[in-house]
Amino acid sequence: MDIRNMDICEIKDGVLQGKFTAIEVTTSLFEAIKEIDPKVQSYLRLCEDSALKQAEKIDKKIANKEPVGALVGVPIAIKDNICTDGISTTCASKMLEDFIPPYNATVIEKLLKEDAIIVGKTNMDEFAMGSSTENSAFQTTKNPWDLQRVPGGSSGGSAACVGAGIAPVSLGSDTGGSIRQPASFCGVVGLKPTYGLVSRFGLIAFGSSLDQIGPFSKSVKDAALTLQIIQGDDPLDSTTYKESIQTDYLSNIDSGVKGMKVGVPKEFFKEGLDEEIKQALLDSIEKLKSLGAEVEEMSLPITEEGLSAYYIISSAEASSNLARFDGIRYGYRPKDFVDVDDLIVSSRTESFGTEVKRRIMLGTYALSSGYYDAYYNRAQKLKKKIKEEFKKAFNEYDVILSPTSPTLPFKIGEKSEDPLSMYLGDIYTVNINLAGIPAISLPYAKSKDGLPIGIQILGPHFCEEKIFKAAYALEQEVKISTLAPVL
Repeated sequence: MDIRNMDICEIKDGVLQGKFTAIEVTTSLFEAIKEIDPKVQSYLRLCEDSALKQAEKIDKKIANKEPVGALVGVPIAIKDNICTDGISTTCASKMLEDFIPPYNATVIEKLLKEDAIIVGKTNMDEFAMGSSTENSAFQTTKNPWDLQRVPGGSSGGSAACVGAGIAPVSLGSDTGGSIRQPASFCGVVGLKPTYGLVSRFGLIAFGSSLDQIGPFSKSVKDAALTLQIIQGDDPLDSTTYKESIQTDYLSNIDSGVKGMKVGVPKEFFKEGLDEEIKQALLDSIEKLKSLGAEVEEMSLPITEEGLSAYYIISSAEASSNLARFDGIRYGYRPKDFVDVDDLIVSSRTESFGTEVKRRIMLGTYALSSGYYDAYYNRAQKLKKKIKEEFKKAFNEYDVILSPTSPTLPFKIGEKSEDPLSMYLGDIYTVNINLAGIPAISLPYAKSKDGLPIGIQILGPHFCEEKIFKAAYALEQEVKISTLAPVL
């Protein structure tokens, strides 16, 4: 069984048809993980015992001809900021090193209901703050296409394990590009759904108005199927969309892009965009035209300003969300302290990493008396303006095409001492989170050095079916392998 090359449909069809059992799938995957992951370091912990027990239950259900779910026997990896009952969830931070949730996130409950198998928790930037997965307190994940380079972030572990073929699908979270950017770097499909489409209950918050859970996968169809399962209203999350939504993204996914109107913002071709990525984007435009789409240049003039608004809003929300981690209510407690004040200061000083401290300080400053109106309030006004600009654009265009990242995967340590340069790498992704719209990154080409190049397709609120159609059409044209040649 070549588990590394198998996608969701091949696994579940093989299990249902008796070609192999769920236990054989799970065992084969753990063998691949143990062989490959020491090089990639995408997993923080494996759930081998519980996964094999779940696989055994699935095999018994099939043997007894009982109904089974849409992900029957499919192994799935989970970013380590999504709560899993009885399995430690650390956010890759010393602050939560010993935290074992007593409940599952809603997305986990939905996956288990469909007979998926949770195989492990993946590495990430601490509390999802970063763009390279170098900020983890425990290990640095490597890009499976080049082990000297970063996999992107903050969901770098979830992207790298799919790219390395040691998970057919995984879940990540996206606050400002943390699914799409690592998907581009690792040569896999990454989807950031519409804000409110997927429950955030059980997701340890970074920026509550921006965070969204979404899948990494080997194909657009696998991403669509996974979204069908994890989406939907949740009484435990008041921000989820309450109205009826599209539930079958696969029925028309292959209907093509003929007649679809595609916008390409001219601002996305400014200085800073890597030439090979630019050429890939230009090639994708010609591909869409040849498939019958109408592609036009357009303008999104507030693209660059959105980056500033994003870092003010996300840092302010991070400052508020992380205030609970004080060594008393939650989190790491130091061995020695003099009084309560010393306990809190020592707890946060010893357990938070540099990037988390930087974001907390920035956010606290932006929310402080005398600066709230000058920074946070103005950023919120710009956020509203960005949302209006996208709404106006989607009155004219079905989808918008853009690069996912302005650069190719950079080398480990290359930008560690230059956080501003790291932040600028999010220029094509943060506005999507500010607007709350869906976007997908799909592997489109390879650089001359063999590194993946992803392109991004944006759609209107709750119109994931449009971006799936466009992405699937391009995927069928280029047929780029998502399996990295891990050394």
